Amino acid sequence: MYAAIDPALRQTPEAQEAESILRACVHCGFCLATCPTYQVTGDELDSPRGRIYLMKSLFEGKEPGQRTQYHLDRCLTCRACESTCPSGVRYGRLVDAGRSLLEQRFPRPIAGRTMRAWIRLSLGKASFFEAALNIGRALKGLLPSSLASHIPDARPAGVWPPARHARRMIVLGGCVQPALDPGTNAAAARVLDRLGISLVHVSRAGCCGALPHHTGDHDGALVAMRRNIDAWWPHIEAGAEAIMATASGCGSELKDYGHQLRNDPVYAERARQVSELVKDLSEILAPLSEKIVALMPSIRRPVGKSARISYHPPCSLQHGQQVRGKAEAVLTACGFDLQPFAESHLCCGSAGTYSLLQPELSQQLKTRKLGHLLGTSPTMIATSNIGCQTHLQSGTAVPVRHWITLVDHLLHG
Repeated sequence: MYAAIDPALRQTPEAQEAESILRACVHCGFCLATCPTYQVTGDELDSPRGRIYLMKSLFEGKEPGQRTQYHLDRCLTCRACESTCPSGVRYGRLVDAGRSLLEQRFPRPIAGRTMRAWIRLSLGKASFFEAALNIGRALKGLLPSSLASHIPDARPAGVWPPARHARRMIVLGGCVQPALDPGTNAAAARVLDRLGISLVHVSRAGCCGALPHHTGDHDGALVAMRRNIDAWWPHIEAGAEAIMATASGCGSELKDYGHQLRNDPVYAERARQVSELVKDLSEILAPLSEKIVALMPSIRRPVGKSARISYHPPCSLQHGQQVRGKAEAVLTACGFDLQPFAESHLCCGSAGTYSLLQPELSQQLKTRKLGHLLGTSPTMIATSNIGCQTHLQSGTAVPVRHWITLVDHLLHG
């Protein structure tokens, strides 16, 4: 695809990268079959190919407008199109650049800016979010069911083992996961402890940067990335062998630090090293499956109906990180009977803040996903991302859990 980049933009790194990505697109349309929004709306401007045309016009200097913003906002950034594209079009990076330029050239109305600022404040500050969630739990019985269904009951985290092993890894705490499901990281710490690895939480680290990044505050995202690098660096120098995220959405953002800070003369090299250290939990545990099984008491092995589960692979894991089959391999080794289901490659509709900003499309995608997941009659749904977990749980009575909590239960009861 030829693009006559606006001369006023041509020298910027964003426009240069956008031009390179645009040239890779050959208009084949393979992406339409795997785009969740196109599957729902049937509108080509709600497909990657249609949005690429809109962004091409934007970088060519044509007047941006409400139509472009409307269709870019409706993109989940699930990146399923990247997994499908035979030409290797890096759509995720293109849409990031397009949205950033659009924010500069076509400022949102005050209501839209206020909504996004409120989301960054309420979700991005862990202490603020926890306080608000506790109020919501206290008032849950008085709330309409449509709202109450999104408020999970409190569950204890359990014991976090002390750092006692020579092998150590850093874990990202996250923004909302510590309040919504504190047991996830604690379960990961217990499992890794049994395997001779200590998991260390660094309190100075905070939001991975995805929240401001995907709500139009690119500068705020870079600030969060630099803060985390500074917090982790002493531990990296002391020999931490990996930076691990149990939320695959955060992990996808962490693995992109090197790219996001590539032009920063102070942080570029450290950001590159941080990205190379980032691992999803499944990447760490899959090679250790046999050892996990050997540690598992036979009395706790799942049998019969209790072993029948469905695993939902988040988009941020299978498309963003291009990590597939590893969590499933661990669960299968542990004795779970994973049920295959249709459209496992399509997004559930959570997509970070998407369920808040695009509730109608998000609800349709959730209903579609749950229809496939529940069609296999599982006793539980497992996943790898707190956003997917909370989103799916709001639509079903079947328990939805992070997969590591299932492994922890088999090891520790």
